[in-house]
Amino acid sequence: MQGLRSIPMIPLFTAVILTTVGIFIAAGSHAEEATSTTQTKEAIFAGGCFWCMEEAYDPVKGVISTTSGFSGGHVEDPSYDQVVRGGTGHAEVVRVEYNPEQVTYTELLHVFWRNIDPFAENRQFCDASESYRSAIFYRNEEEREQAEATRDELAKRFGRDIATEIEPFEAFYPAEEYHQNYYQENPLRYRFYKSACGRKERLEEVWGDEAGGLEKTG
Repeated sequence: MQGLRSIPMIPLFTAVILTTVGIFIAAGSHAEEATSTTQTKEAIFAGGCFWCMEEAYDPVKGVISTTSGFSGGHVEDPSYDQVVRGGTGHAEVVRVEYNPEQVTYTELLHVFWRNIDPFAENRQFCDASESYRSAIFYRNEEEREQAEATRDELAKRFGRDIATEIEPFEAFYPAEEYHQNYYQENPLRYRFYKSACGRKERLEEVWGDEAGGLEKTG
């Protein structure tokens, strides 16, 4: 009985409060679990410099994260130097992780088109080579159909062929860590590059007030 005496007695009122609090905490935990079960999706886009495509997608409501990397080639896990030297078949891409309850794939396509020059073949702005081609890497037939539909709409709108490729997704390889969030980690160098490359001016030339494409997603 000495063991029981060493345990402080909790008044009934306090016990009720603690029990109630415990119920709310448990309920909150279940709510967090329910929220975390929302299935995110990924989309892969090649729009020239992957630094610039990260900057384009990060502000989009519903986008969870962006990752610079490579897709569309035949060499496994290539380095940045290998890709830019050519011969691997890869394009610089951005992997967009998003919540489909907040932003749709069609809306992501809207942003994609308005951040590229859709008429440039094997280049984007000042960057020229196969690795800087524009492309959409679809994961299923629904994505393929949406990508092709938006491409055909633009071809009709502009009255000319669209150079952007639409390819089945096979693999994504993240670029080296120093490429990730480059526009945020190295803002001065990034702004100098982007300005010298003429990206903003060309986008406005092609798209006018639609350049950037955020007006339908934010």
